[in-house]
Amino acid sequence: MNVDGVPYRTIWLADDGETVEIIDQTKLPHAFDVAPLRTLEDAAQAIASMQVRGAPLIGGTAAYGMALAMKTNPSDDGIDHAYDTLYRTRPTAVNLRWALDEMRAALRNIAHDARRGAAYRKAAEICDDDVEISRGIGRHGLALIREIQKKRSPDEPVNVLTHCNAGWLATIDWGTATAPIYMAHDDGLPVHVWVDETRPRNQGASLTAFELGHHGVPHTVIADNVGGHLMQHGMVDLCIVGTDRTTAHGDVANKIGTYLKALAAHDNRVPFYVALPSTTIDWTIGDGVAEIPIEQRAGDEVSEIYGQTADGRLETVRIVPEGSPVANYAFDVTPARLVTGLITERGVCAASREGLASLFPEHAG
Repeated sequence: MNVDGVPYRTIWLADDGETVEIIDQTKLPHAFDVAPLRTLEDAAQAIASMQVRGAPLIGGTAAYGMALAMKTNPSDDGIDHAYDTLYRTRPTAVNLRWALDEMRAALRNIAHDARRGAAYRKAAEICDDDVEISRGIGRHGLALIREIQKKRSPDEPVNVLTHCNAGWLATIDWGTATAPIYMAHDDGLPVHVWVDETRPRNQGASLTAFELGHHGVPHTVIADNVGGHLMQHGMVDLCIVGTDRTTAHGDVANKIGTYLKALAAHDNRVPFYVALPSTTIDWTIGDGVAEIPIEQRAGDEVSEIYGQTADGRLETVRIVPEGSPVANYAFDVTPARLVTGLITERGVCAASREGLASLFPEHAG
């Protein structure tokens, strides 16, 4: 996708063919900085500190983290150490484990001196595949937007509400929830996005608004509590959100607050779709509320806020009284019964074991 007319992915190799470069998302939207990753520790820190975030991008970064590790220790112990180091960084996103499993399987049974090159090739393949997956999600989601737009005047926009950032900044390119939006916009369909700010880290206000604005998509940032009001007044045509982990029965774990949006959508008969690459499906679990681990992050993400002052300085300020305890649950689980459908690279299906099995029969057993 474009930033000031320049196409970017979220992760790529530098000119030296070894250093991995990322967009430092902790600096957005006020500064666009590229950060180099040269070691396994750099990659682990980038994931843990949320310089990179979003399930698919976490997976891609972990894959390149394994490649960086192979530069210095391509032994079996080196593979295991890199796997364990990266696996500990974020507990909720299943893409992390998936990408690490793919990398370990690709490296384990080849000669040590071949592992460095093989790791870089496999990491690039994982990232390229993610772009095509997002493109497929976009095509299938676009059909949903087209169906809504057919029922109104040609210049009346389809209003989409999204939560957090499931855009190209959360993937390698295109995004999940945003891919249908970008394709609709690029095809000339009128579309407008309600962008939840997504406290506490404000990924909607800072990241989704940043990328939509730079690509020219009409959008409006709203406080997290506004969505239900908009739905009550017929101002939302559909919701599309992402997910960091989806169970085999169709429950979805996404950024905290997604469950409340799903409840409001259900009460107001607004379609609520979840866009997901199949790599985020955890086929080993069924009950998301009981079985998905929910990350609890540092309290300063709630008690402090980062922004730009009137004179252009970037500052972090405290907004909670000193001494007040803070709880910071990063995700919640939306039960399948509240999900209208799952948008995957293979099509749209019901949020159920049967629905997922219809698109992914290889996992039906």
